[in-house]
Parts: sequence; structure tokens; C-alpha cells
Amino acid sequence: MKILSIETSCDETAVAVTEGRVVLSSVINSQTEIHKKYGGVVPEIASREHTLAIDAVTRTALKEAGLDFKDISAIAVTYGAGLLGALLVGVSYAKGLAYALNIPLYAVNHLKGHISANYIANKDLKPPFITLLASGGHTQILKVNALNDIEILGETVDDSAGEAFDKVARVLGLPYPGGPEIEKLAKFGSPDYVLPRAFKNENHLNFSFSGIKTAVINLVTKIERGGGVVNKANLASSFQSEVCEILTKNTVQGAKNSNISTVTLAGGVGANGYLRDLLSAECKKAGLTLLLPPKHLCTDNGAMIGVCAHEEIQIGAKPADLSLDANPSARV
Repeated sequence: MKILSIETSCDETAVAVTEGRVVLSSVINSQTEIHKKYGGVVPEIASREHTLAIDAVTRTALKEAGLDFKDISAIAVTYGAGLLGALLVGVSYAKGLAYALNIPLYAVNHLKGHISANYIANKDLKPPFITLLASGGHTQILKVNALNDIEILGETVDDSAGEAFDKVARVLGLPYPGGPEIEKLAKFGSPDYVLPRAFKNENHLNFSFSGIKTAVINLVTKIERGGGVVNKANLASSFQSEVCEILTKNTVQGAKNSNISTVTLAGGVGANGYLRDLLSAECKKAGLTLLLPPKHLCTDNGAMIGVCAHEEIQIGAKPADLSLDANPSARV
């Protein structure tokens, strides 16, 4: 089954063609440069850009796969979670395409799509496994028994890890998107600043990143008001270290608690090199097998949506009808 998949949950217009767990083509039109001058994604602009780009991106994905519309067996589309207007562009286009081609339409949860990126990189992967899902909108530790049977072992109670990275980057005067910029800057610094950690000595796997974000803001304000100079590289290193250490600690503990030996990584923060190295080292110490998707599959893409649809079809997922609507608050 050749699936044409569409992903427009935020600021990338992404379309791919997949067959099973194999990616035949994957095209992404990024809006990063457009939103950079605003310091973050502007939802209305994102929606308009998706509308302008989606048809051309779709045709390019087909061309790169060496296929035509008549060769496609099904359409898959992200229906949530994400920005409402952005999601609606993809859902509307997908519904129209499925109707015109008279082929089935499958609705895919964006978060399950991120999990499914691991199936592309690891063709033999089978549940159960533990996933650390860390992105701009979500931070969760998940026990994946199947894509239709996922347990949340821990999650953020406030900011996501990606959101905290972006907000701290803004305080440090770094451009959007903040995560990659903090990682670059942190390489020139040392984790010399002491920052707070939430839920110390508490027996659960939840996260809280609002406090560390606020601590960075207050620290910068205090130093600058006192006439001092913030060592931005050291502060970036301190922040990155603290966030990645708690993400790693809880993930490893979640795997131990569940008696599951396979750990996977998903979401945009999963492209952070420091996190990948730290998680690799700690999983090795704990005797766990860590499977890392390549960095380009951590960020939003259409391929993960197509593969997710394939996996869900294998376990009985039914096509959506033309009443399908976007759901910006969809949960895993």
C-alpha cells in the first residue's frame, strides 16, 4: 500500500510517500525564516503559508517518488495535535484529495506520528518499548504496548521541554528556533550556574520546566541590574544540562519500572545532540537498548505520518469519513 501523507500541524508543510516502513519520498517546506523575525510561530501566517505551499509540496513528493496520483492507495493526514488553522489546511486538502481519487483517508495523531519515526529507522522494532517524547508542545514518557495502547508514565505539568528551550533562548537574545541555538551556544560553555530541579525526591516521573525557565529569567535580570555580565554560554550549558538530565533520569527509571529493555526517542527536542549522548550513556549503564531515529526524523515530517498510518492499519484502524475535523488538543 503506497500512502501519501500530509503533515501541517505547525510551521512545516510536509508531504511524503511511504510503503510499509519504507520512505519513497519526503518533502518539507519550512517556514522558519518567515517566523524568525517574530521570535516564534505566528498561527495565522503559518496557516496562510500552508495554503500557498501544500499543492506544490504534494506534487513534488509524488515526483520524487516516481509516482502519480493514480498510484496512491490511501491518504494519511495529521488531524491533531497542533495549531488549529494549520491543521485545517492539511485536513481539508487531504479530504478533497481522497474524495477526488476515491481512495481511503486515514486520520493520524501527530504524537503517534513522532513515535512512528522510530519504525522508519528501525525496521524490526516491535512493541512494547518506552518512548521519550519531547517536543515544542509535549513532553511525555510513554509505554507503547501498541499504537492503540499507549500508557503515559510521566508528563510535564506545565511547559514542555521544547517550549522552555525557546523561552530561555529568547532571554539570552538567541534567534528562533531556540533549541538548536542553545545547543550551539552551550558547546562554548560550562554548566557553572546552579538551577533548580522540580520534584526532587518525589516518587513519580512527571516533569516541570516552568521553574527552571523562570530561574534563568530572574538570574539574567538580577545580574544585569547589578551591572554584571551574564556568561551566556555557561548559562545555556547549565540550562541544557539540567533539562536533559531530568529527561534522561525519568526515562531510564520509567523503563526500569516497566521492566522494558527497549527505549526510543521522539520529537523535535530528540534532535538535541547533548540529550542523545546523555541518554545513550545512561541507557548503556542501565543495560537498556536505545534506538535513536536520525535527527531529520525527530522534527515534523510527512514520512512519520505515513508510516504511522501503515502501522495502525495493520492493527485494524478504519478509514476516516469526510466529516473528519482538526483537533488541536488531541492526546496520545
